[in-house]
Amino acid sequence: MQMSQSSEILDRAANVLIGNYARLPIVMTRGEGSRVWDAEGNQYLDLFAGFGGCVLGHAHPALIAAATAQAGKLWHVGNTFHTEPQVQLAERLNKTAFTGKAFFCHSGLEANEAAVKLARLRGQSSNPKKWKTISFNKSFHGRSMAMIAATGNPAVKAGFEPAVPGFNQVDLGDLEGLSGALDDEVAAIIVEPIQGEGGIYPVDPHFAVELRRICDAKQITLIYDEVWTGCGRTGKWFGHQYLKDANGNVVLPDILTLGKAVGGGLPVGVMFARPEIAALLVPGKHGCTLGGNPICMNVSKTIFDVIEKEDLVTHAATLGEHGMARLRQDKKIAPKIAGIRGRGLFIGIELKAPPEKLVEKALERGVILNVTSSKVIRLAPPINISLDDWNKGLDLVAESIAAV
Repeated sequence: MQMSQSSEILDRAANVLIGNYARLPIVMTRGEGSRVWDAEGNQYLDLFAGFGGCVLGHAHPALIAAATAQAGKLWHVGNTFHTEPQVQLAERLNKTAFTGKAFFCHSGLEANEAAVKLARLRGQSSNPKKWKTISFNKSFHGRSMAMIAATGNPAVKAGFEPAVPGFNQVDLGDLEGLSGALDDEVAAIIVEPIQGEGGIYPVDPHFAVELRRICDAKQITLIYDEVWTGCGRTGKWFGHQYLKDANGNVVLPDILTLGKAVGGGLPVGVMFARPEIAALLVPGKHGCTLGGNPICMNVSKTIFDVIEKEDLVTHAATLGEHGMARLRQDKKIAPKIAGIRGRGLFIGIELKAPPEKLVEKALERGVILNVTSSKVIRLAPPINISLDDWNKGLDLVAESIAAV
């Protein structure tokens, strides 16, 4: 494709696409593994994987095979009927997370909506009825009207007032603030094991233990939003598996939500709940027309197969530790770095000042990254990225930081 053709696509896009995304003037045409190419043939190392969605990179042979095989058998029948790929994916969640039951939808946003609805259903039997949700400042849970209210970022809420009632935020880790926000009508607490949009802030395990204790004592539903941290990205199958009590036991939620990586780039969301709570979601209470589409489900369960077979959870943990150590030791960027944090291949590099056009400058060097919270660089590459590509990518990231 020539430059004129690329420009033509950009011109056509301006005429027909709503401008709600801050898109860069680049037309991507092909991807393979951890690399993508634009319409002019420029190659980029993808260290952000489509907001974490391409957890196994681009055009993974096993995922292509899974989609192709299922497309040749059954596309869509709706949830009036059973299909085996849904069952297979739910079985893999039981194997890698905890004993539970799954509801399938299109996105993490929808999974979070379903989780809050289920928590309210559970709260109907209380006196007074429980219906409120507590979340945390700097959190992000989606852009529906309810999830805007749940999200702890004023910029996301701006222009959509008045907020949907029943949602309140406190600071992550602030037990005193949390205690002050609790009343007899609180049905749910929703928390990201690692805040993503907020700047890659992991939950302290001691705080997680207290959340679990409070929820148990007050019959509150504890929801872990693992839309960013699921499917091996953090060096565990799920980010909450870092949250352990003094005896080494994982602090489990009542409901787990997934998106992004669970579809490998296809539209898949999951709400996964403990069986006794899941039982409240009876016919007529919630649904999703295309949720659990057989093609998407077959790809999703194959993602779990590939991660297990290739031990990519360990791979992500190892490369993440290596990457953070490499960046911390780089003297040429040290004066600009305020901190580096994360788990596995979900890394935040906080700069001392907001950078100017860092994403664009990185693209000029051939690497894709992201900046959130004005000055936190997010790295979330495919978790099967090779050590060689990871090292090349880290070099380019460091060069880009040094140049701003």
